Amino acid sequence: MDSLKTRYSPGDRVRVLDDTPPVHHRTPWFVKGKTGRVTVVCGVFRNPESLAHGGDGLPRRALYRVEFAQADVWPDYAGPADDTITVDLYDHWLERA
Repeated sequence: MDSLKTRYSPGDRVRVLDDTPPVHHRTPWFVKGKTGRVTVVCGVFRNPESLAHGGDGLPRRALYRVEFAQADVWPDYAGPADDTITVDLYDHWLERA
């Protein structure tokens, strides 16, 4: 793991920012504004949103695997109540729930 400190740990509840910047971003629209639970701290990486525009990807960002209840993401979801979806999300898209 990179020496950069991470803000969240497995088990922490987080909310995805509900934002649509006018530039390239890697956060799926269907989880924006949703609350989930961190399951894994994947590491610290150069920011792909900056890299996509020819930037250096700095500062480096922590990447988290966040689990959401399917029914919270898709209001009409008719599957089992305990079904989940997992999305990898960068630190700057998350706030503590």
